[in-house]
Amino acid sequence: MVRWDVLAAITGMALVTYACRAGGYAVLRAVRPPPWVEMVLRHLPGCLFAAYVAPPLLALGWPGWMGAAVVVGVQVATRNMGAAIIAGIAATWGLRVLAG
Repeated sequence: MVRWDVLAAITGMALVTYACRAGGYAVLRAVRPPPWVEMVLRHLPGCLFAAYVAPPLLALGWPGWMGAAVVVGVQVATRNMGAAIIAGIAATWGLRVLAG
C-alpha cells in the first residue's frame, strides 16, 4: 500500500534538491561571480571530501587509517578508483577482524 504522505515528502525533497542544483547552474550561467567566489568553488570539493572522510577515519581508528593508506597506494599504482576502494574496504575489514 502506498503511503501518500511519505510519497509527497520524498517528491518534495527531490524537487527541492533539483531546484537547488538547477538554480545554482542557472545563476552561475547568468551572472559571473566575483573572483573570491570562483576560488571558493574551485576548492570546495576537497573540503567536502575531507569533511566526509575525517569522521569515519577517526571512528575506525588505526584499521581505518591503514585502509585509507591502501586506497591511496592502489589508486596511485593502478589509477583504478574501483579497485582502490575495494582494496581499502578489504584491508579495513581484514584488519578489524584481526584486531578482534
